[in-house]
Amino acid sequence: MMINTLKKFTYRAFGLSIFSEFFLPELPQIDMEEHLASVKVHKADLTELWSEFSMPDRYFVVEKDFIMFHVPDTAIYLVKNGREIFVSPIKGSEEDQIRLYILGTCMGALLMQRMVLPLHGSALVIDGKAYAIVGDSGAGKSTLASALLKRGYQLLSDDVIPVTLSEKNVPIVTPAYPQQKLWQESLDQFGIDSKQLRPIIDRETKFAVPVRDQFAGESVPLAGVFELIRSDVNEIEVAPIQKLERFHALFHHTYRNFLVSRSGMMDWHFSTSASMVNKIDFHRLIRPTSHFTADKLADFILTRVKKEEIV
Repeated sequence: MMINTLKKFTYRAFGLSIFSEFFLPELPQIDMEEHLASVKVHKADLTELWSEFSMPDRYFVVEKDFIMFHVPDTAIYLVKNGREIFVSPIKGSEEDQIRLYILGTCMGALLMQRMVLPLHGSALVIDGKAYAIVGDSGAGKSTLASALLKRGYQLLSDDVIPVTLSEKNVPIVTPAYPQQKLWQESLDQFGIDSKQLRPIIDRETKFAVPVRDQFAGESVPLAGVFELIRSDVNEIEVAPIQKLERFHALFHHTYRNFLVSRSGMMDWHFSTSASMVNKIDFHRLIRPTSHFTADKLADFILTRVKKEEIV
């Protein structure tokens, strides 16, 4: 598939204006000149640079404000100074696959370089406040978020959740872009026909689901974090996450968290987490692997949110 670089585009996502030589159809386009954009995505030949810096069996080269990584059969990527992303496509690579890493790992690394905490999960607006659903891959974050969207709530992010601190150290979630990624099983449970949806490359049973009509366009204070865990339990189990555990949860669910220490940003991550842990609600939701529980989990989240409002 030919990479679409004939035109140049500018987008709005993650609170940033992004000029790109790659077509990024997931992102809302804006009318802005290239030199005014806060982030620029360029096509470049990084093969020599990768050969110079890389080591055998290592896929990442990480220094402060410089993160380069290689995805076999896809591309070499370079993220610099929180402002630039360079992409070197490998011959025969797929456009969808290249884009997946621009919007995922590259943006997560770039946000980190800009001292924006990138949590891995889904974030929604419920009654004027943001709530993050975090968890390991396959935990069911997007499916739970979709259950809440079905009830009329709005999406802020479905993969990389950008969190900043206000002048008063209030954690704020900035909107990412209006798309979810859902497995076929989840689409079936929600009665969504996948025929009109675009499959995520190399994952033929995972689909991109546009949610433009239910996308929150403004930044919102973060009020709670729900950690979702799959287990062999028979029923849903719920427990609050206590103070010291909260630091671990925030680090564990930081997007590509291994980049934090390699980039020399552990002090920043700790101080950011310390500013957050006493200001927001933390709960762990353990769900059975044996049956569909997204609706019951959504019930719990909404019940918990309403209790907070009363308090």
